[in-house]
Parts: sequence; C-alpha cells; structure tokens
Amino acid sequence: MKYVIIIPDGGADKPLPELENLTPFEAGHTPHLDALARSGRVGTVRTTPPGYVAGSDVCNMVLLGYEPSKYHTGRAPLEAAAIGITGEPGQWLFRLNLVTEGEAGTDRAGRMVDHSAGGIDADEAQALFTGLMDYWRAHDPELAKDFELTPGVAYRSILVDRSGTSYDGMTSAPAHEIPNRELISVRPEGNASVERLHRLMDLAGDYLASHEINTARNEQGINPANAAWIWGEGTAPQLPSFLERFGLKGGMITSVDLLWGLARLIGWDVIDCAGLTSFHDTDYAAQGRATIEALKDYDVVCCHVESPDEASHQGDWQTKVACVESIDRDIVGPVVAALQAYGDPEQTPDAEGWRVLVLPDHYTLCSTRKHSNDPVPFLMAGSWVRSLVERTYSEHNAGASDLHVEPGSDLMEYFLRAGLKNIAR
Repeated sequence: MKYVIIIPDGGADKPLPELENLTPFEAGHTPHLDALARSGRVGTVRTTPPGYVAGSDVCNMVLLGYEPSKYHTGRAPLEAAAIGITGEPGQWLFRLNLVTEGEAGTDRAGRMVDHSAGGIDADEAQALFTGLMDYWRAHDPELAKDFELTPGVAYRSILVDRSGTSYDGMTSAPAHEIPNRELISVRPEGNASVERLHRLMDLAGDYLASHEINTARNEQGINPANAAWIWGEGTAPQLPSFLERFGLKGGMITSVDLLWGLARLIGWDVIDCAGLTSFHDTDYAAQGRATIEALKDYDVVCCHVESPDEASHQGDWQTKVACVESIDRDIVGPVVAALQAYGDPEQTPDAEGWRVLVLPDHYTLCSTRKHSNDPVPFLMAGSWVRSLVERTYSEHNAGASDLHVEPGSDLMEYFLRAGLKNIAR
C-alpha cells in the first residue's frame, strides 16, 4: 500500500460573514477534495486532547499517532530536533520568535502586532539573531554565558539554557495566540527562573528597536522585528520510531521546522523541496510533484502545507480561501491521480493499492486570528474506504457524519489498517 497524508495547517474555520457564512473550505473551489470525500469517508478527529492547548506541536503529534500524555515534553524540543539540537539532561529549550510590538505613541503600543515580524525573510532574521546573541554577551555576560541561540526558519529560533536551571512549572503563551495583547501581561510566568528570560527579552527589545534592518523596514511600511518573544519551553523527548510502531517507512515534506523535528524524532526522512515557504507565495505545484516522486521510496508520505494557518493568523480570509484552492488544485488533484496508478485491490487482487488522508491539524480562526480546539474534519479515501452517504468535504459535513475518532492518536491506526486484507506488499 501507498499512503499520503495532506495537512492544510489551520485550514479548518468557523463560518465567516465575509464569505456569506461559509467557511474557507466551503467557499473555495475544491473539486478534488469534494470528489475524494464523495468516494471515501469524512468524519472528525479530536487532535487536541483534554488538558492541552490547540497547537501544531500537540495536534501534529496526535495525527501522526503519538499520544501527547506519553511523548510531549514541549514545543521547542520538537523544533530543536529539526536543526540538530537534541538537548542534554537538565537542559531546557525554548522557542524565540522575532515579533512586532506596537510602538510607543500609537494605539497599539506594547501590544503584539505581528507574530512573524511581517514575514521577515531568512537573511534579515539571521542577521538579527546573530547580533542579538552578541548584544546579550556584551550587556549581561554572566547571564548570556548560559544560553545559546540558534536560528530556525524565518522569524523562528531555538534558545537553549545549558546552565541546569529548572523551569518546571513555567507557563508561556505562543506568540501567534496573543494578537493585540499587552505583552507585559502575558510574559512567561509560574517559576522564579523566568526572570532570566524576562531579562533576555528586555535586552532584545533595546537591541532590535534601533537596528538598521528595522529602521529600513519601518521606512518601507513593513512590520519591524522589534521584539523577541520566548515560549514553548520543554526538555528533550523520546519517541519510538514510526517504523517500530507501524512497520512502514515515512517521509515528510514541509516548510516548518516543527514538522521537520517531529519527523526526525519518529525516524522519518525530511524530503527536500525547493520553493517552499510558510506563506501563500509557496510553490504548491512543486510540493505536489515532490510528494508524487517520494512515493517511489516511501510507504507513507506526509505533505504539510503551512500557508492556511499563516493567513488565518493575519485574519486574511481572502488569502486563506486562495490557499485552500491552491492546495486542492496543485497538490490534492495531481497526487491522487498519481496514487490511482497503484491500482485498486478490490478490482485487481495483486494491485498494490493506496490511501489518502486529508485533514488540518487544528482550526485557526480568521475571526480571532487564534487556534481553536474543536475536533477537525478529515477525509479518507482509497482502497477499501467506502461510505453509504456521499458528502463533500467541509467542517459541517464532517460533523454530521457518524465517524468521530477520539482519542485522536487512534486515527493513524485506522487510516493504515482499517478494513485491509490480503494486500500485495
């Protein structure tokens, strides 16, 4: 069997007045998704377990078949794994975002304006991260000697405290979950050690606000990277490999370091694909082609697309609809056409067979620019996947079905194994 998982990150949404009370999935032109849904099954899956916050770390871990209560130790350690940082016992890892804080004298002073600093590019971000570490060393060398800052993708980086200091009991807010909030009121808390992080954030603000890169961004009317936000704390996790658990070899195609890290921690290869970004300027067609090509070498190929989530966090429903349509046209359509070449074992017993699973990891609401923990809609199609009721793919139709998976980590076993027999491998 060949399996493909397509994740339109944050694609699920609530009905929007701007779309005549339709969701982006309902409003968008998605003939391939709808055809798949009619031929297969739709339902919902709870990717945010009770007691957890809806985030890409928890939700993608769940949909890949790993129960967070057993394996989740924090978001930052997953992303750190993507850039080869595994962490040692006693070390804590954090995400550090370059963000836009509202400037003094404006009606958004001190508030979170943009969690991605205007979608800052890698070159500018790299220069700011490098300079920030130097600034810390110059202005508080005793504190800075315990920390290491490593750039990730675009506005993202990983901060490691190697001092053995414990942050157990600390709580923090994801930058993308606090739009328009006063930053001073939502800083990390819950542990006395967070004062170390507060100090780093304060110094970062001093350094970034006057940097020439941000001066130029302001002159161009682009959101500056004038503040640093630390969150996602955790220690190194230990996950059993996907091959051990399911007996299948997997590969991941994504533009997001969190997914790279999660893939590497479960023993999947990260598949290169030129032209990918986290935004709507990504090369959807290239990602579709890379997914098809990867099927030659892998049993399971996961195609993760970040752009719907980023559009949602900007409250940009028009771009979100365009993202959904591009995923349908340039990824779902070509990938399913390629999968069909593997044949249908129900009609040809010696055919290899195929299945595809499409689902967002979580809801991201354009109305609030934040995640929601509602069970997400999924569709599953391919060999031995049939329903008596034909439904198109949408949040409403998935909720109206009789297929609801909880806990969500059971969905992977269902996708890979349900109803299969006598398959040529």
